[in-house]
Amino acid sequence: MLKVLMLPRDTDTRDLRQALWAHRIGHRFTEDEDGYTLWLADPAQLDDLTRLLERWQRGESLMPSGHAARAKLNASPLLRPFALAPVTASLLAACLVVFGLMWLLGDIVVAMLTIVPVAVAGGSLSLGTLADTLSSGQVWRLFSPALLHFGWMHLIFNLLWLWYFGRQIEALRGGKLMLVLAVVSAIVGNLAQYVTGTVLFGGMSGVVYALLGYVWLMSRLAPSSGFFVPQMLVVFMLGWMVFTMTEMAGMVGFGNVANEAHVGGLVVGLALGWYDARRARRA
Repeated sequence: MLKVLMLPRDTDTRDLRQALWAHRIGHRFTEDEDGYTLWLADPAQLDDLTRLLERWQRGESLMPSGHAARAKLNASPLLRPFALAPVTASLLAACLVVFGLMWLLGDIVVAMLTIVPVAVAGGSLSLGTLADTLSSGQVWRLFSPALLHFGWMHLIFNLLWLWYFGRQIEALRGGKLMLVLAVVSAIVGNLAQYVTGTVLFGGMSGVVYALLGYVWLMSRLAPSSGFFVPQMLVVFMLGWMVFTMTEMAGMVGFGNVANEAHVGGLVVGLALGWYDARRARRA
């Protein structure tokens, strides 16, 4: 990456950061005791970045043409995430709404969103089949388990990384790719988990691992794409995935993890990342 400039620690860089994402200029900010350092991923974008910095220093509007509606939305803190990354923010909002409904209405919400219908009949749990579920038109159940979270830590962990990776993907590749990644990885992960005989599972973890796989491969195989993920974060998340597959995870209170959903999502992200990285290098 190319070092562009350093800024004092008291510099407000929020508008500049948003503009860099909006202009799809691959970059990274690092921070140390001296202040902020701006790095450019692709030296070919140096002229565009220089012009943007000059406008920022003059206090001019930084949003590109066609972003007037986004600029208005950015004035509202509540709507700003939907302006910057609408697909990612919508997924976050959906998970929060479902979590709230689970707290208010209880198991009825879970039964509505599991991969197959679940009911209690004669004091025992009655489960539908996937074939009957799909033939009855309930195809949305292939995705809906991703919206279920069974605790605050489960919810916060998933949404934190969903926002971290999803925002990058939407800024650098657009919302359409983010939507495809989220839907496909959720469905593949849910089906992989269902094949093991599990029905009562949920969470956005499979999608998160798909986003991790995509961003990591793009950053490694196509560095000029602008994607970045700290190597230690990749090691931690992959190590966590392996750890939850061991018996030790259950011994320390981390049992009942949807491991197959994690693996399924990761495979989707790696496959699409490899494909897009090859295209980027050819271009």
